[in-house]
Amino acid sequence: MRFIKLVIISIFFLIFSSIEIKAQRFKNVKDKSYYSDDVILRKKTLKSPQDTVIIKEKEKEHNELNEVVIKSQVSLLKYGANGNIDVNVNGTVLATSSSVNELLGRVPNVVVADGEISVVGKGEAIIYLNGVLINYERFAAIPVSQIQKIEVISNPSARYDAEGKAVINIITKKNIESGVMGTVNQHVTVSKFGGTIYNTLVDFNYSKGKFSFVTNYGLQLGRNRELLYTTRTRPDSDDFMKSELTTDWKRRFNNYSNFGFGLQYSFSPNNYISLAYSGNVNDLGGITESRNSITNNFEKSFYATDVDRNDVLLNQFVNLNYNWTTAKGSTLFIGSQFSNYNQTIRDFIGENSLVDETDSERFLKNNVGSRINIIAVQADYSKKINEKAKLEIGAKLSHATINSGTDFLISDDEMNFELDDELSSDFEYNEKIAAAYFNYIGTWSEKIHFSLGVRGEKTSYDLFTNANGIQKFDKSYGNFFPNALLNFNLSDDWKGHFSYVSRITRPRYQALNPYVIYQDPFTTIEGNPNLLPEKTHAFEIGTMYKKFDFKVGYTYKIDPISAAALRGDTPNSYILRALNLEKGHTFFTSLSRAFNFKWWNSVNTASISWQKSVDNYYEFAFSPVEPQIYLYTNNTFTIPKLFKLQLLAWYLSDRSYGLGSENGRSTVTLGIERNFFKDALKLNFTANDIFHKFMVSGDYNVGQTQIYYHRTYSTDYFKLIATYDFGDSKKTTYKKSEVEQSENNRAR
Repeated sequence: MRFIKLVIISIFFLIFSSIEIKAQRFKNVKDKSYYSDDVILRKKTLKSPQDTVIIKEKEKEHNELNEVVIKSQVSLLKYGANGNIDVNVNGTVLATSSSVNELLGRVPNVVVADGEISVVGKGEAIIYLNGVLINYERFAAIPVSQIQKIEVISNPSARYDAEGKAVINIITKKNIESGVMGTVNQHVTVSKFGGTIYNTLVDFNYSKGKFSFVTNYGLQLGRNRELLYTTRTRPDSDDFMKSELTTDWKRRFNNYSNFGFGLQYSFSPNNYISLAYSGNVNDLGGITESRNSITNNFEKSFYATDVDRNDVLLNQFVNLNYNWTTAKGSTLFIGSQFSNYNQTIRDFIGENSLVDETDSERFLKNNVGSRINIIAVQADYSKKINEKAKLEIGAKLSHATINSGTDFLISDDEMNFELDDELSSDFEYNEKIAAAYFNYIGTWSEKIHFSLGVRGEKTSYDLFTNANGIQKFDKSYGNFFPNALLNFNLSDDWKGHFSYVSRITRPRYQALNPYVIYQDPFTTIEGNPNLLPEKTHAFEIGTMYKKFDFKVGYTYKIDPISAAALRGDTPNSYILRALNLEKGHTFFTSLSRAFNFKWWNSVNTASISWQKSVDNYYEFAFSPVEPQIYLYTNNTFTIPKLFKLQLLAWYLSDRSYGLGSENGRSTVTLGIERNFFKDALKLNFTANDIFHKFMVSGDYNVGQTQIYYHRTYSTDYFKLIATYDFGDSKKTTYKKSEVEQSENNRAR
């Protein structure tokens, strides 16, 4: 109750302080002390009523014009004729997000859940930064204050890596000022369910002459929570079993920090070389509490497991890149990167059990050491043939090595620990990928434009593990991924497109590693070294009439990667494991409309999708397919010179995909924002997921077992953000480019 009162007081403070500042400005203008003696501000209204031109000029003999600044209400969204959308971040309330992960969860047509970022109707997306692929750890470390806009590319061409079913391209601000620029952000997030998190974010830019320097640092401290309730039931009377499992992750962020710096030398405005280093440290503590009640035909038992977490992850990246753009518009990019991931786990596990009224306890140690090294080189060349045609070609090579070892130690007295060979294992993996592509962009007529391309990738790997006995794999395979896009400019108001895209999704490295993540004596999470890559063929037809955007699409999947709880070696044990299904089908259609008025911006999307998964190997029970509805609205109300108000809401309905079903979820977010001191200081207050309806739940039947799951996150929070911009910049030319491979995405 006290916190709610503080929230109300803060909101009224923002409103009344803005009124007071407005009155003070009026007073200062009246007595001519608000502006310096040699500067006069004059305002003129353009044709559009929401646009204002502020002309700043020195009082000289001829009134020499110094600067023209155009201020207008920033439009949140722009639809492309090729089916892509551009989402503005800078200057919108989206810029108040604490992380890029939270930001993408507020972007239309993008769904973030269970560590996966998906585009509605397409599936899991890969992340690019300024047109170059990045991994999840690098993505999570991007300061939101540096983001200009986000491109959601539903139909990526052959230029983009074949990994992933869609592309999300994050574009950072282009710094055209020299001197010193910087931003300091302080976020305080309070959740009744999860706890309090403190985020401190600093980024700093300096440029002089041909040299540019950028650096950033972010630190997250505090706590959050995740709660999973699962039931596993075998209803058959001869093999009856019911397990009710509750797992409560009470995480403590001892040191979640990201850091980086970059140097650039510009030979000319369009010719530069850059060196960048970045990394992040995730020191995770806290307790994971697991409670499992099991009933079968012979006994009733209860198991309580507490895992004292001590997990440390260090990721480091080094990039060396060269970029050249000719006067005619052709470009050459050559880049290299070294990525290093180091993880250590030192978890202590205490376990108590009650079986037929008999108590017992034991203690376990889970010690894991893991290292991943990835070396990648890439070259891209774009040749502008004429004003209507362009050729893109490129190649890349990558080499990944993974080594990990897991030691499980068990003791009955918390002193004398012995190695458990069944839970311990070693894992080695080596992978090489060579890729090349070409893409031709041309014009058939003034109304028809096209893009044709193909990407070829050759993959070879070898794998060793001694989990469940010695296992060795080595394989080599090649794939071609053709892509085609047609754009139709039927009129100024009516445009259309058709696309065909083929993609591949390779298993993440840890999904291949069969090491054990221990939850309780009958529940473990293990990798699957037999996983196959998933292949996708996607078709889409769309039309855009004025500000309406309509799409229809179909996606066919071969060996889709999924996951399930499968029976283990003992009657009550289950293993959560990634697996390949046989095939999958997805149909979708969507309609979007954006509004942009002087004081109100609104983005609205409605879509419906049908997804059917098919498998005849793991004994899934088939169920009727039911469609899923997706509704999204994002509204920003601007009260001139006072504050901005934001209302964001989205809804996903229930769905059934043939092998299981998922329950619906939704979120409603409210925010208020106010600028102070000539926009140098920005305060924002946000109430996120105010009804706490973002919960992932569903059920499926596999191997005669009915499984239900319900996962709750710390999405119901209040957040207060203070952002301060400083500097005396005038001009700079720093452009940061990075090389990353899809292999980095699979390292998480």
